[in-house]
Amino acid sequence: MITFILRRLVSAVVLLIVVSIVTFGIFFVVPRLAGQTTDQLAANFVGKSPSTEVLHQIEARLGLDQPLYQQYWHFVKGVVAGEDYDTGTQIVHCNAPCFGYSFKSQLPVWPQMLDVLPVTLSLAIGAALIWVVTGVGIGVLSALRRGSWFDRAAMTTALAGVSLPVFFTALICLALFRDTIPIFPDAGTYIALTDDPGRWFWALVLPWVTLAFLYAALYARLTRAGMLETLGEDFIRTARAKGLPERTVVVKHGLRATLTPILTIFGLDLGLLLGGAVLTETAFSLPGLGHFAILAIQANDLPEIMGVTLLAGFFIVVANLVVDIGYAVVDPRVRYS
Repeated sequence: MITFILRRLVSAVVLLIVVSIVTFGIFFVVPRLAGQTTDQLAANFVGKSPSTEVLHQIEARLGLDQPLYQQYWHFVKGVVAGEDYDTGTQIVHCNAPCFGYSFKSQLPVWPQMLDVLPVTLSLAIGAALIWVVTGVGIGVLSALRRGSWFDRAAMTTALAGVSLPVFFTALICLALFRDTIPIFPDAGTYIALTDDPGRWFWALVLPWVTLAFLYAALYARLTRAGMLETLGEDFIRTARAKGLPERTVVVKHGLRATLTPILTIFGLDLGLLLGGAVLTETAFSLPGLGHFAILAIQANDLPEIMGVTLLAGFFIVVANLVVDIGYAVVDPRVRYS
């Protein structure tokens, strides 16, 4: 087990390096291949209509006139060990992990993301708990009651959940439970967990349910299909023939064999959401990473966009690492693959 985890850790580190190379290439190499000059690239770090002198100063400060391998080295060094930035009036040190310095907001990117990260973590983790419990539970019950009214109703609801986009479901929920029946607080209301746990929970119930509705429907359909296939296997019939209780057969043998694909998509879904649930945060005006990314794109703030991209990639890699370890727990045969 320890050897398996070490192998996966090494793979995760290599993958993070690849993610950093790809991210750097997207923002610095691809524009040049498309014909963008260093002056045009430097313009992304300053305000509107900068002078030629200002652009040359920005190129020198950011090292855009250096070879690409030196630029990438400074890029990685900033993330790992921090970096110094010359704003023109002072030298600003960006502590590690330094995801860049915004010359438009005159602030390091990482502290800004750290301020909005608890919102995204609260939204993603809370919704994930809801959709895993409800989705997997409904999928198992539908498989055990195949063809019943519960199965038909659950799969019809799941089809609606998969088909309806998040922003449409969010608007319907806001219209029903905020405007027509004012049960929940207005959109944009977020209270930190440490300030008031009760208000924090109540303000996030509607975003949680809205976001979880889509994923719970998908997980219910996937679990149902997996359970129907697994329950027809020979080892399930053998377990029943040995006289094992039905609950043991379903949970320990049937559901456990079905969890592998569920773990796969759960790691990807949670990793993506931790990088910013853009539609949900926008619909409910939650100041999370997704909303932060939208504002950065609108302001054409390249360092902030890069910071969100790197952080999202980090979350996805870590989520896949956790999934791989989860595989080894659920199915011991994976440890030897």
